[in-house]
Amino acid sequence: MKFRLSAFIKCASLAACAALASCATVPQPLQGNFTQVTPRDAASAPQPGTQVRWGGSIVETTPGPDATCFQLISRPLGDDGRPAVRNDATGGRFIVCHPGFYDPAVFAPGREVTITGKISGSTSTKIGDYDYPLPKVDADVIYLWPQVSNVIVRPYPYYDPYWGPRPYWGGWGWRGGYW
Repeated sequence: MKFRLSAFIKCASLAACAALASCATVPQPLQGNFTQVTPRDAASAPQPGTQVRWGGSIVETTPGPDATCFQLISRPLGDDGRPAVRNDATGGRFIVCHPGFYDPAVFAPGREVTITGKISGSTSTKIGDYDYPLPKVDADVIYLWPQVSNVIVRPYPYYDPYWGPRPYWGGWGWRGGYW
């Protein structure tokens, strides 16, 4: 009996570890080994050919004749590879280009994207009157995350006129009379 119980505990703990590990897995196209460098660091000293996985929110989508380029605000990535939406921390901005057409209506400002690719250099853009240096990445993968809806779940979602304080005899309960 002692052997069976210890084997059961081992199996249960392994199953619990596997279940917890599956909660924060990175999608298959985004898996791999990447250099830990932020877009802000890469803008000041670009290292062409460095393999990166960055993510953030789309600022602008610009389709061209051969490729579509995106300007993104960098956000730290979570354990699942998704940009941290509720976080105001940023690692700067960056430009990502990928061959083909990506519809600006789908890849709209504010949508979350995680990319993998190689740094190809840097470029400069104007934000207001400020010249902002941006690292440029040639993307291998552009992963558009599904939108998250803010649904408020209430325990009692509608007003019921027959339940609440009783006007005639006090207390809580059904408001119907029984005369």
